[in-house]
Amino acid sequence: MRNITVVGDGGWGTTLAIHLYKKGYNIKLWSAFSDYAKFLDKNRINKKFLPGIKIPKDIFITSNMREAAKEAELIILAVPSCYMRDVVKDLKKYDYEEAIILSVAKGIEEKTNLRMSELIHNLLGSVKFAVLSGPTIAYEIARNLPATCVVASKDKRRAQTLQHLFISRRLRVYTNPDIIGVELGGALKNIIALAAGILDGLGFGVNSKAALITRGLVEISRLGVAMGAKKDTFSGLSGLGDIVTTCMSPLSRNRQVGEKIGNGKKLKNILEKMDMVAEGIKTTKGAYYLGKKYRVELPVTNEMYKVLYKNKDPLSAVNDLMVRERKEEQG
Repeated sequence: MRNITVVGDGGWGTTLAIHLYKKGYNIKLWSAFSDYAKFLDKNRINKKFLPGIKIPKDIFITSNMREAAKEAELIILAVPSCYMRDVVKDLKKYDYEEAIILSVAKGIEEKTNLRMSELIHNLLGSVKFAVLSGPTIAYEIARNLPATCVVASKDKRRAQTLQHLFISRRLRVYTNPDIIGVELGGALKNIIALAAGILDGLGFGVNSKAALITRGLVEISRLGVAMGAKKDTFSGLSGLGDIVTTCMSPLSRNRQVGEKIGNGKKLKNILEKMDMVAEGIKTTKGAYYLGKKYRVELPVTNEMYKVLYKNKDPLSAVNDLMVRERKEEQG
């Protein structure tokens, strides 16, 4: 495998393109907007999404999907979940059948509540598919700081091929056959990160954030198992690892949005000033309805839904969580 296409010029897509280029692969980077593709090609700095990191001149940048997909042996889908359907529909018109399709998106599609693997299989059929997830802040990896992630595929050899492809002295890659668990861990942790940001915005301490992370992991695992995932997956990189990263890092978009909400800012005003997508906002709605569908108790998610979509006061949401009915810790 030599020819790799990264679909999506956000911070994570750009980081992966640079990472794989440094490992000696032929890289194409697709941008949704022709003007920005030209800007990237000329300036070689992703000013919007990955400032300060140089894009090597030999990475081919295009906004033409036909050109991007041509001869690709691996196609990495690095677009937010809210854009995934339109992008995959575009990809479907061109040459993708022989390529491995790797999703690195961390979200649930709004309205359908589909995981990205479900959406992609619905549109493309029985493709060679895998997922990559884990505690991976793009800017840290772009700066060559140590990190870990996990590749999930039902095909063990495919997972091992991708493990070998991504692994480096600064990025350790594990494999896991549990696609459902790895996808849900990566998506649902963003809800907890939003809540963690709210705690920061309200001026609460480490105790409250530790409680949130712990109980948030419980409800993520609870929903995941109900949907067919393995419980142990949520104790791994795409579950616990990703929750800790996104709840603690000042670079986490979801935590940043939550902090602004905790400071009293309105969600609409926050989003109007953002170029990047905070996946947790729409994922909260999806998880709220999935919880009802599978009859799973999701107290943190339910309160976050009320804050984001019903204008509930964040402090009232915290108070209501604290005075819930007493119970044993497990479950």
